[in-house]
Amino acid sequence: MTFVAILAIGTVWPFGMQRLLTETAAVQTLLNTFLGGIILLVSIVVSINSIVLSYDIISIGAQEDRHRGTVEFRREIGHLTDTDHSTMDPASFLTMMVGVINQRSHELATVTEELDGEAAEEVREHTETIRQTIENIEQSVAETGGGEFSALWLGLDLDLGPLMDRSRVLHLEYADELSASGEDRFERLIRAFEIITTGRHFFKTLYYKREFSMLSRTLLIVSLPAILVTASTILAINANILPQIWIFGLSPLLTFVAAAFTTALAPFIILTAYMLRVATVTLRATDTEPFVL
Repeated sequence: MTFVAILAIGTVWPFGMQRLLTETAAVQTLLNTFLGGIILLVSIVVSINSIVLSYDIISIGAQEDRHRGTVEFRREIGHLTDTDHSTMDPASFLTMMVGVINQRSHELATVTEELDGEAAEEVREHTETIRQTIENIEQSVAETGGGEFSALWLGLDLDLGPLMDRSRVLHLEYADELSASGEDRFERLIRAFEIITTGRHFFKTLYYKREFSMLSRTLLIVSLPAILVTASTILAINANILPQIWIFGLSPLLTFVAAAFTTALAPFIILTAYMLRVATVTLRATDTEPFVL
């Protein structure tokens, strides 16, 4: 788009653009700024990525504790589904957990037999709200086709916080009227909400690690050619050694400078694309925080 935009401006405003490119030092000044910015940008991003990756540089004891926590989490998920294994990719995890929540909401609906009047009606309305939410989630999962980012986005977009909080409120409010079995059904449903929340937020952490690693790798690959092209362009303009190849009737100088500017901007465009994705995911993942703006 940058390349096309510069060519379009040069085509619409040919004489002014030609004068700007040949009679001023603005082009060299901008390219010098881009050259320094690319080098600084790579240094900053690699430093940030080093901080992110430092999460994995820990002692053997910490590694063991982390592994033990992972095994315990997987084991609990297996208990939820009465299987010996658990699937941990976003789409399978989301599908599995909404099924568990749906099942436990049906189990909770039987608690209304132990309650009277308004209490039974509140629990009945709550379980119906859960089932409607689960049906919408299952339909959305089917529509995504199991894509990794689509499933992650759907998981982060779930509004499960109010349902979990409402379950806790009803459990505490009517605890004295419930049998041990009724209390257990409330606790099982709340625990299912907690597990799906923990799991989907850990997927967010994995997504951040992957995005920053890919950003660093992509910038390192793109920045070296960008530095070489930008430096060569500055030297070529300074020495007045420019290509004389006409492409589709466009001025050689205009085409050359447009290509140079596009190459110099490539690292910044890549950074912008990655940061927009990460920032968007972050904004959609705050529903379980203690306070929400």
